[in-house]
Amino acid sequence: MNKLVALFISFALTGCFDDTSDLKVHLAEVQANTPKSIEPIPSVPEFNHFDYSVSSLRSPFDVPRPEAIQEKIQQMSGCLSPDPRRRKQPLEKFSLSNLLMRGTLGELGITWALVEASDATLHRVAVGNYLGLYNGRITDVSQNNVKVIELIPDGAGCWVERETIVAIVDSGAEGQGK
Repeated sequence: MNKLVALFISFALTGCFDDTSDLKVHLAEVQANTPKSIEPIPSVPEFNHFDYSVSSLRSPFDVPRPEAIQEKIQQMSGCLSPDPRRRKQPLEKFSLSNLLMRGTLGELGITWALVEASDATLHRVAVGNYLGLYNGRITDVSQNNVKVIELIPDGAGCWVERETIVAIVDSGAEGQGK
């Protein structure tokens, strides 16, 4: 049994010492195609130090004084702003450009507009309903259009009213007029 194992090991080891000329050729190719040096790292630009010398103003890293916060709240108290407690309506998740007026319905002096959203759903809306991304409230529904008053932020913490018209769309045409 020992002779059989020794014979097997000797055959296995002789298989490992076969011809390695193809390996030597590949190694020579890799060495020939490898660059001899690496490009130097680009130099780092010099840092220009800026001295914050406006010591008379409040540091941007300090918390504002309570008086300054109160003044800002008082300035904004007289501004027009949307009601944050109002529950959003389904058409308020769509931009006005993604809403199409398709027609009207009427009964007992009430006129509803049929508005199609970009997700292909049809909604019945009337005066007082909201639509659009900017708290757009419907003020008038007629046979040809829907008048909407939107509240647009003015950048100073207040809101400005803007009137927009969503016009009826022919069945063959797509789009909205303003």
